[in-house]
Amino acid sequence: MTVSHSIIRRALKSGNPVIHGDRAIFIWEGDSAPHLTSDFNNWDNKPRRFKRVSPRLMPDSAQPIWSCTLTVPRDAYVEYAFHDPVSQENFPDPLNRKTTPNGFGGRNNYFYMPETMPSPFHLRRADVTPGRLTGHRVDTKWLREGYEREIYFYRPRVKGPVPLLVVYDGQDYLHRGKLAVIADNLIAEGRIQPLAMAFLPSGGRWRDVEYACSDGTLFWLDQTVLPLAQEKLNLLDVKKQPGAYGVLGASLGGTMAMYTGLRMPDVFGKVLSQAGAYSIESRNFAAMDLVRHGQARGLEVWMDIGRLDFLLDDNRGMYALLQEKGYNVTYREFTAGHNYTAWRDDVWRGLEAMFPAG
Repeated sequence: MTVSHSIIRRALKSGNPVIHGDRAIFIWEGDSAPHLTSDFNNWDNKPRRFKRVSPRLMPDSAQPIWSCTLTVPRDAYVEYAFHDPVSQENFPDPLNRKTTPNGFGGRNNYFYMPETMPSPFHLRRADVTPGRLTGHRVDTKWLREGYEREIYFYRPRVKGPVPLLVVYDGQDYLHRGKLAVIADNLIAEGRIQPLAMAFLPSGGRWRDVEYACSDGTLFWLDQTVLPLAQEKLNLLDVKKQPGAYGVLGASLGGTMAMYTGLRMPDVFGKVLSQAGAYSIESRNFAAMDLVRHGQARGLEVWMDIGRLDFLLDDNRGMYALLQEKGYNVTYREFTAGHNYTAWRDDVWRGLEAMFPAG
């Protein structure tokens, strides 16, 4: 696409990117240009190069002007950054003040295309009384001997017993995913039944070990977290209502959520897996093998995944296997990558499917 004088002026005045139909146009001023890395190249494969714009378009500019154009579906949410080809470091776009944490200590720029928008449910509303959050230090036996970890319980503002939703990577879902606020708003609008939540933080550098279909994590959940949740929260009795609880996770946390439901279906009969990982190269995770053998076919499963996510094929394969084996599975794709904003904007649909209002 040929970049016009008006597009350049618009970018310099109002910021990147300029949206024109299904094109997102980025402008850079300088003697040399960075590269553009984003959800579209999975952040590490062949970043896009900028092209120098003819000086005749901007004869009054003190520095050369460069442009880069992406063809983007009109319902996409996209995260991106600029990439210095010399230092090999990413850095924010100076013409876009919209940034979000990238999960690695830095920030990405982002934009929404015209046919999508952020979920309204993640915004705190003055007319909604929030549920109560409490922190609890718990022993990490089965994960790390001699250590403790802080978990958080969410209690809705209702009197009767409620189901429990266990949330892996709880610190990210609580802060980046705004899950407590989303639950507050969905409950207040009568879109889901009231539920309690247990936000379980990951083990940091031990996260992969804890979430790669770990029975140690299941033992910690069963013997430490659940007894404390049943003591502190007014929960449904899963002995009388087997499978009444749910479990949620994203990425490898989504893998662990699926594994938890498959291994403990008497407690966790509802699985919400966002962009889960089910294989590494030629090896499948145990969750996929359990499905292949028909373990816990009574599960209700919700899966969602972005079409720009590097785990898209993995999720399509798991969905096909769940269907083949007769599981009750709901599957959804949307146009976004592998990030908490995408999961935040879609998780309400999973909550409505798994915990519908009575």
